[in-house]
This record gives sequence, C-alpha cells and structure tokens, in this order.
Amino acid sequence: MKKNKIYSIIAILIVVAIYAYDYYQKSEEQSVIVETGKTPKEDTNSYFLPTSTTDQIIHHQNYSLSYSEPHEQAEWVAYELKAAHLSYTNHKRPYFEIDKSVKTGAAHWRNYKKSGYDRGHLCPAGDRRFTKEAHDETFLTSNVSPQEHEFNAGVWNRLEQKVRYWARKNDGIFVVTGGVLKNGLKTIGEEDVSVPNQFYKVILDNTKGNIKVLAFLMDHKDSDLPLYKFVVSVDEVEKLTGIDFFPKLEDSVENRLEASSSYKSWSFN
Repeated sequence: MKKNKIYSIIAILIVVAIYAYDYYQKSEEQSVIVETGKTPKEDTNSYFLPTSTTDQIIHHQNYSLSYSEPHEQAEWVAYELKAAHLSYTNHKRPYFEIDKSVKTGAAHWRNYKKSGYDRGHLCPAGDRRFTKEAHDETFLTSNVSPQEHEFNAGVWNRLEQKVRYWARKNDGIFVVTGGVLKNGLKTIGEEDVSVPNQFYKVILDNTKGNIKVLAFLMDHKDSDLPLYKFVVSVDEVEKLTGIDFFPKLEDSVENRLEASSSYKSWSFN
C-alpha cells in the first residue's frame, strides 16, 4: 500500500515536472520571439517610421507596427509597397493567429466572433501577395482592427486599390495606416478590442527624389464620395492620434509637407 502511494507521488511529480518544463520552454520561446520583433528588418524602411505613443514597436518581416495594449490593436502599421510587390497570385486564406511578438499579449481572434465586425486588415493581404509567407503574415491579430463590412469592402477597399495604383505608377511608396484610437470607444470581445470611429492612411512617395505626402481620414462608414473628398493634412491626423509621422525628415521639409492637404500632384483618375 505504501509503495502504491509512493508510486502515485512520483507519478504526480513527473507530470508536474513535465508541465513546468513545457511552460519554461514556451516562456523562453516567447521571449525570443518578442526580442526578434524588436529588431528592424533589412527591408523595413525605418527612416520613414512614425513615433510610437505606446513604446511597443514590432518589426515583422514585411511590415512594422506600434501596438496599443489599451485598445488591443495597432495604433499604426507601416510598410513599403513597391511595384515589384504587386501580384495577382491568389494564396489560400489562412486562419488568423495571435501575434506572439506583442510582449503584452495581442488580442485573440475570438474577440471578433459574432461581433458583427470584420477583422479589417491594416496592411492588406492584397499588398503582400508576392510570397505566401508575406501574405500569411498579414493574418496576425495585431494587424487587424474591427471594421463594419460595408466600410471594409466599400470605400476602404477603394482606397487600398488606389494605393496599389500609386505604388505601381510611382514604383514604390511608403504607407502608414490605422484607426484613430482614443478613450470611450465602443469595444468588442472579452478583451475589449476598441472599435475606431475613424480610420486614416498616410502615404509618402520618395521614389523620384521629390518627397510628397498624402493623408486620408475616413469616418467608419461606407461612402460613395470620391476619394479626394477624404484628403486632409498630415497635421490633422497627428492632432487626432498624437503620432508624429515623419520625425526623421528635415524639420523644414516635414513642416511644409505635413501642413499641406493638396492632392494635385497625385492622380485620382
């Protein structure tokens, strides 16, 4: 009888040791992933990255982001879109996955289930079709924000398509996009993922040695208005978000570009 008790205790200790070791291994793996995410990748154009109001910038292989833990999503996602990136290849749509590079823990995809909102990509999968790996990387939960389907598939989709047109025409642009995050927003899911009332997209073109920028600010609802109706100055988006979009530009250049809401040098046809 005593032997049976001893064997039972030993068995319990072995199980506890296995679980403890497994937990340790996962913690070590998580630490490595988080540290890797802090390192800028060679193909990340860090010169044009915005500031972070959250001090949690993460560099994936094909885009960077600043994660906002209070709102459980990125305050911005930034990436370079070159003509060579544009592809019509249709990759199989993967499942959404939690971004393990977020040290505070990224939102779970289940927050969106039966919420009535799409998992709206910030870096669109359509901008990253040049390889399956690049495409699938956009399906991390840190790269999505709750969007009404009519908005996501409507005016927001029209803007994404226009961005691809400019990337093809100008042979490469830099894109920063996100929702306007602030206190008091509606939330979804057990983790209280914020639903932005507005979304923005800021575009910089430096391919011809003459820097120009264009900013869009859209209410979170579908619209039939032409895209140029949503053009605002970068300064306006900065006031709403608290983000400094191009801090490494020379001050005189930055001030001039960010104060302008002119779209004459961009083709809307």
